[in-house]
Amino acid sequence: MKRYVYSFNEGNRSMKELLGGKGANLAEMTKLGLPVPPGFTISTEACHLFYDENKTITEGLIQEIKKAMAEVEITLEKKFGSKENPLLVSVRSGAPVSMPGMMDTILNLGLNDETVLALAEETDNERFAYDCYRRFIQMFSDVVLDIPHYNFERALQRAKEIAGVTEDTMLDAAMLKDLVEEYKKIVRKSGGKSFPQDPYEQLLLAIKAVFESWNNPRAQIYRNINKIPSHYGTAVNVQSMVFGNKGDDSGTGVLFTRNPSTGENVLFGEYLMNAQGEDVVAGIRTPQPIAKLNTHMPEIYEEILKLCNTLENHHRDVQDIEFTIEKGRLFVLQTRSGKRTSKAAVKFAVDLVEEGLLTKEEALLKVDAYQLDKLLHRTISNEGNIEAIAQGLPASPGAATGKIIFDADEVEQMGKKGEKVLLVRPETTPDDIHGMVEAQGVLTTKGGMTSHAAVVARGMGKPCVCGCDSLDIDLEEQTLKIGNRVFNKGDVLTIDGSNGNVIIGEVELVEPELNNDVLTVLKWADETRDLAVRTNADTPQDAQKAREFGAEGIGLCRTEHMFMEPDRLPIVQKMILAETLADRKKQLDKLLPIQQNDFYGILKAMAGLPVTIRLLDPPLHEFLPDVAELAIELALLKEEAQLSNPDIQKREDLLRRVKALQESNPMLGHRGCRLAIVYPEIYEMQVHAIFGAVIQLINEGVEVLPEIMIPLVGEAKELEILKDMVNRIAEEYKEKSNKELKYMVGTMIELPRACVTADKIAEHAEFFSFGTNDLTQTTLGFSRDDAEGKFLPSYIQQKIYQDNPFAVLDREGVGALMDIAVSKGRKTRENLKIGICGEHGGEPSSIEFFHNLGLGYVSCSPYRVPIARLAAAQSSIRNK
Repeated sequence: MKRYVYSFNEGNRSMKELLGGKGANLAEMTKLGLPVPPGFTISTEACHLFYDENKTITEGLIQEIKKAMAEVEITLEKKFGSKENPLLVSVRSGAPVSMPGMMDTILNLGLNDETVLALAEETDNERFAYDCYRRFIQMFSDVVLDIPHYNFERALQRAKEIAGVTEDTMLDAAMLKDLVEEYKKIVRKSGGKSFPQDPYEQLLLAIKAVFESWNNPRAQIYRNINKIPSHYGTAVNVQSMVFGNKGDDSGTGVLFTRNPSTGENVLFGEYLMNAQGEDVVAGIRTPQPIAKLNTHMPEIYEEILKLCNTLENHHRDVQDIEFTIEKGRLFVLQTRSGKRTSKAAVKFAVDLVEEGLLTKEEALLKVDAYQLDKLLHRTISNEGNIEAIAQGLPASPGAATGKIIFDADEVEQMGKKGEKVLLVRPETTPDDIHGMVEAQGVLTTKGGMTSHAAVVARGMGKPCVCGCDSLDIDLEEQTLKIGNRVFNKGDVLTIDGSNGNVIIGEVELVEPELNNDVLTVLKWADETRDLAVRTNADTPQDAQKAREFGAEGIGLCRTEHMFMEPDRLPIVQKMILAETLADRKKQLDKLLPIQQNDFYGILKAMAGLPVTIRLLDPPLHEFLPDVAELAIELALLKEEAQLSNPDIQKREDLLRRVKALQESNPMLGHRGCRLAIVYPEIYEMQVHAIFGAVIQLINEGVEVLPEIMIPLVGEAKELEILKDMVNRIAEEYKEKSNKELKYMVGTMIELPRACVTADKIAEHAEFFSFGTNDLTQTTLGFSRDDAEGKFLPSYIQQKIYQDNPFAVLDREGVGALMDIAVSKGRKTRENLKIGICGEHGGEPSSIEFFHNLGLGYVSCSPYRVPIARLAAAQSSIRNK
């Protein structure tokens, strides 16, 4: 017969999935001989049973609970529900993963109109007994009977006013008796029936409430934020009560064995005398810092120090501990790994290694790779007290405050004058790049995690919130509307690109800090990891920043981003719009020295390291004037007769040419290698620019390792034609310079067809680089921006997808195709170099998949390089 209830002395910490974190730790502390009040745990499997049985507690489970309660009664020589020596219990939730404050707790369960009299007599403290009873009625009514706690708080406040006191501890026994009667009236009035008097009825209702709290709204939100699976369920811990409200020699508190904010090795916490645990958490009274207990009760403080040392050494991690002092005796009610800031997490890891508690590999696993993100960007100083007025997608981490400006030119001008400004647009385009450079951050109403704004902002290390569709921008009026509030140009907002929040006004920000502890952890990571970590960089500045963060080369240099500068964009537009080869070459000749200088700077910044240069891969519409705007402009000019006929004809020709180049689906249109197959002169210019820069640097004694990447290959013949072109131009430079050129030619794998024909493509490719952004889009049939801005959030909410597949790799679909490509590619070319350069290259769980797939490197934006270094090391450790 299946078992669902376990005494504290029967479990251990390895049973966390069954007993929940709290139950497993209570069992572990019991085995260690620590002063844990006895009790039992109702397992997570019982939670599943509860839901399977239509939210009922089966008779079999009830009998197990009664048997476990009987064992506690024997241990304590008390009786649950007795009128002479009553046993009281607490009922607490305990999921396998810590969810502090998310689910419900009930204390003093077992009190009723008769047992309260027995408790008063047993303790010779009537005031204490009725204080426990009024607390129990309030908590039970709130958690179990759904009667809001403020009804009771109002009654408590009235009682204090009548008594002329300010603290509930000043109410005497008679006043508390009256308050209990008032509380029971509130229950009858609000709930329609009397407060339950049968202790077992109370217990079963409380257990039911804890099971149901697993699916309360705040618990669901917490799980979604922290990616905790909903199938875990919660255990229920029933524990005999110890009382911190028995007088001035009793109390309760919560502490961390080290400071969870700074990582300093000192006790951090608070306590209250003559109180119960919920008083500390609820903020009803102002607690004292834990250090003060050393003066108040030095013997208890010394005992707490020993307890902390025992638990930290045993669990080999910083502990979050709840304790109660009853009549001068210490009890420990809970321990768990302490939640910590990013800074503290890194310091803990380093300190615990130095103290011999952890190995370096164990310490690396203690630091959440996502936490490093906060150490690389400015963050909001006091996040807990900040209220957002809107929320979009957290497209690029960090926080920024500034005046809202809607025009990129104006942002550039103001930014160069030292003013703090946010670029606020429906969406950004290459035309806005100069404004993005000078902006503190970017806020858009459209676009997703891989939109232009998101990708460019991440590359720059600037905060960005995208797809915030609750914003209504009026570019003509220069206003931003959020609900009923209207913000004008120049008003100040703050954005948090780590969670997508938009906040009114200026908020205090904390500057990033890469201290010695962080550098130590990253050094350990580099000694451990198998995957190399490169960066996605399009400028020498990006490349230099990435090297500072530990990048081992460039995995993606997007040459189309080089064309977005305001001085180049007109040349690029003319090149694209050219109708003859001669006209196109004329513009390409202007671009050649600019491109060569670009490649010179990037290759020099990455001297001695490989640099993968992706040849031009833009959807053409990104560089072309807007058709609708052109048409309106032309119509107005004609109406006002502001241009002569030849000028009007030129505008009409421009509109005609732009319309001719328009595509129904530009992301799947004439781009990448397809552009070069039809217009080879474009790629020829870029290859000349690359090798021109290479020769310059070789002559200067700089080692360069260019890898030329042909994008959007779906058929091996495409790569064959374009690789021949690259090799032909390379031979020209070899002959002219009499220099040996080291270079590779490969392709970006971003189409399903490329994956399934990878064996044929590998005949010509010396390397593969997975472009997982487009591979995800073409595999799922999703338009990135449309999906993230419209239906994908609903899909994730309904668990159709567990995560946004553009942020966390879709292993079953995209990952399966990658597996095929790796297997087929290496079958043809055993030494094929394979990496990934999509946004997934900086996402920790995706990095683990790439490690297991046997890739050689990941590439990500410069500010995610440290995250990738740590995640790669953790992948190596976990998969040894």
